[in-house]
Amino acid sequence: MSREKRIERGVPSMPTGRSTVTAIVTAYNYGRFLAECAHSVLTQRDVDVRLIIVDDCSTDDTPLVTAELGRDPRVTVIRNEPNLGQIPSVNMALERVESEYVMKLDADDLLTPDSLARSTALLEAHPRIGFVYGRPLHFSGPVPAMASTPAKSWTVWAGHDWVAGRCRSGYNVISQPEVVMRTAALRAAGPVRADLPHTFDMHLWIQLASMGNVGRINGPAQGLYRVHDASLQRTIHAGALFDLRGRRDAFDAAFAAAAGTIPGARELHETARRNLAAVALDRACRAYDRGQTCEQPVDELVSFALETCPGARQLREWRALERRRYVGAKRAQRHPRFFAAALARRSAEELGHWLWLRTGEQ
Repeated sequence: MSREKRIERGVPSMPTGRSTVTAIVTAYNYGRFLAECAHSVLTQRDVDVRLIIVDDCSTDDTPLVTAELGRDPRVTVIRNEPNLGQIPSVNMALERVESEYVMKLDADDLLTPDSLARSTALLEAHPRIGFVYGRPLHFSGPVPAMASTPAKSWTVWAGHDWVAGRCRSGYNVISQPEVVMRTAALRAAGPVRADLPHTFDMHLWIQLASMGNVGRINGPAQGLYRVHDASLQRTIHAGALFDLRGRRDAFDAAFAAAAGTIPGARELHETARRNLAAVALDRACRAYDRGQTCEQPVDELVSFALETCPGARQLREWRALERRRYVGAKRAQRHPRFFAAALARRSAEELGHWLWLRTGEQ
């Protein structure tokens, strides 16, 4: 298995065969979004699609929407009684998947035109790839009008190199609607982890990459990720500290399983935890720079860093925080040195976001 990331150009945007892809959509009181989501799946070209919708005991008009959608023979509707939660619903649907490829969508997200054709073309060309992803387009409000766009290129990583990149950054680079997996690879990775409600997807990507290669479609957006106030990321799963703990749990669980078998696993796990500690300390620095030390959980962020990385006091972010503590919360916000550091941080984040959109790495 090559350790080099490969960029392949002049790639096809449709498979040579006609593959079948099953999309799993979980829905709880998202009836207002569900029809658009389902339409984005059922109108995919150059693939045969199957759609499994799990209505997790919704109390809105979701049953009316699913009754209409269920008229299409490609659609299977499951109604939970009582509410089971998102991850048990996903695992239940996975047991019914018979296609070679599978994907998961939240009911408020959508596929872009010909997304599945581009994904299956890459999976067809590279049998050792366990999953592919691409660029997600985050949006709020009306669904953006999208045209079918050919792939510019493919990126192919050896799976353990892709995992190493995630450990070096500590971030999840995938939103979710842009991913298509081999069903066999997903089943080999085991059921989706119900004890990781916030970062089960990040854990899954690391697991899959630990067992096979990873591909990315460069150029067109592959999925539409809706941002709205009722989403889990802005309600139940909100907050920097909550997110950091979830990412740490995902890394720990992955390295206790398949990721623990890849070359240099112990060092990679330590790298991931060290970088998460650095992110927590940087968050604490931001609180000083923005005059938000009373609003942000600075002490809890510091405690997280020390719990996560025994050598946290040796990190440059620790020294940066100590300088701010020495100056004091009132003066730190106006201190020229810290103001310059905040500008540099913002520039680095903008560059990182641009690279993520372009390359799928962060």
